[in-house]
Amino acid sequence: MDLLLLLTYAAICVVIFKVFKIPLNKWSVPTAALGGVVIVGALVFVMNYNHPYSEVTRSYFISVPIVPSVSGQVVEVPIRANQKVKQGDVLFRIDPTPFESKVKSIKAQLVSAKADQYRAATLAQRNLGNRRDLDQANARVDDLQAQLIGAQFNLDSAVVRAPSDGMVLQVFLRPGVRAVKLPLRPAMVFVPDESTFIVAWMRQNSQLRLLVGEEAEVAFDSLPGRVFSAKVRQVLPLIGEGEVQATGNLVSFTGSPPPGRVPVVLDINDPDFDAYREQIPGGAYGQAAIYTQHMHHVAVMRKILLRMASWMNYFFPFH
Repeated sequence: MDLLLLLTYAAICVVIFKVFKIPLNKWSVPTAALGGVVIVGALVFVMNYNHPYSEVTRSYFISVPIVPSVSGQVVEVPIRANQKVKQGDVLFRIDPTPFESKVKSIKAQLVSAKADQYRAATLAQRNLGNRRDLDQANARVDDLQAQLIGAQFNLDSAVVRAPSDGMVLQVFLRPGVRAVKLPLRPAMVFVPDESTFIVAWMRQNSQLRLLVGEEAEVAFDSLPGRVFSAKVRQVLPLIGEGEVQATGNLVSFTGSPPPGRVPVVLDINDPDFDAYREQIPGGAYGQAAIYTQHMHHVAVMRKILLRMASWMNYFFPFH
């Protein structure tokens, strides 16, 4: 865009020099050149501040790590990679043998405990037994019933099911693998059927021009030549680089991260976007620009720049 503006200004200067027959000397030529630098520079600076641009824009999606509630050996994985599943469909099964034996053991103890409870209650009604024995029998039955609920839960958890509609990507789990209930080692990664969200990472210099409801445009690298209209849904109030957590070390200058950028969530409202939605994978990369009400006449420069950048996606040196 800078080159285009300079060439346009140079053409105008040539016409003016020819039409008005302005002599080429040490005053007229430097004045024209300096004027071009000032005009083009001013336009670019005004555009950069009032109509922010981000070359780092991404489509984000949410994934759910599948961690079983119990540990055990996997005996069956009935699904395939990238297969659509419904909520409640079986993802994989863990060997239920130890959990079934625990349930049977508690049920057997519960039968004996209920018999003891009945005898203690009968003796207490006839004033032949100790009230304390009845209380202990009742407590024993309640305790075994609570244990049975936990054991049944573990048995049911041996069958891991889909938490919602979605798909499992890259199924590497196989029968014979030991699945463990550690959140640091998920057995699968599940992607629910939810809409992706677009985040443009804007420089902090433009913070005063990042307002909810402003018009915007997004161009994806995967769709060269296509620019979609959007709106600013939210300007997130926190920047990740400033996050600190309780540790044994003090925050120091040497460990300070870079300034970071402001995350701006965009909603694409272009009716043409629905035809391309399936062609844009989650995590797609792109560029975005926000058009504010300030110096709105200069926004045309930003629009031209964004479209030029989108057309440049047709050209890449990889083979």
